[in-house]
Amino acid sequence: MPEYKYEYRKSSFSNEKAECVEIATNIPTTAIAIRDSKRSPGPSLHIRPATWTAFRTALVSGELVPPRS
Repeated sequence: MPEYKYEYRKSSFSNEKAECVEIATNIPTTAIAIRDSKRSPGPSLHIRPATWTAFRTALVSGELVPPRS
């Protein structure tokens, strides 16, 4: 299998102190790659586009609540 160069992009809400992820949608399969922006050489999680859309929808609508510290 040929190696492919993922083109990751970081959220516009990201900054040096925030915990952020980067996503790559240019993968030549039906997947989205997600990685920790602080560990960019590390592993990535690959999910289906429908799963990513459902996650984003739930996040924006407030269905997902961050844990209390």
